[in-house]
Amino acid sequence: MSKKTIKTELPENYEELKKAANRTASWKARYDAVVELGMYNHNQVKDILRTRLANDPVYKVQEAAFQSLLDFGEEAQLPKRKKFELVKGANKVFVRVKKSLPKDHTFEEYLTKLKRMRIDVYDTYEGDKGDEFKTWLEREWSNLK
Repeated sequence: MSKKTIKTELPENYEELKKAANRTASWKARYDAVVELGMYNHNQVKDILRTRLANDPVYKVQEAAFQSLLDFGEEAQLPKRKKFELVKGANKVFVRVKKSLPKDHTFEEYLTKLKRMRIDVYDTYEGDKGDEFKTWLEREWSNLK
């Protein structure tokens, strides 16, 4: 296992990383930003990591922030993984999207419309469910009334 090099100054692209760490439409961008910020032991970076740890809806991002804070020697506690509604009101969003489509719509049409209407919800669940996302969403979709 390789030990990562930790620097004490702010990265040159700090503002860009800060924006990426807070981008709600892309859990992958948040994750990548948190991992890169984790190489810089600076108070401003620690603030961003604490925010991601406490508030990110995708557990993988929280884990990366947690690990970086531990690597800096900071006290941190990993929150419990949410099991059900990751985004408040997501179930209502799923129903609303289904009702906005014709009765005989396909799952692919539903998936496309959800992504277009609520990328934040789509992205959060995609990040949380990983490879099982489409299978999980199709099961949820078939159970919606």
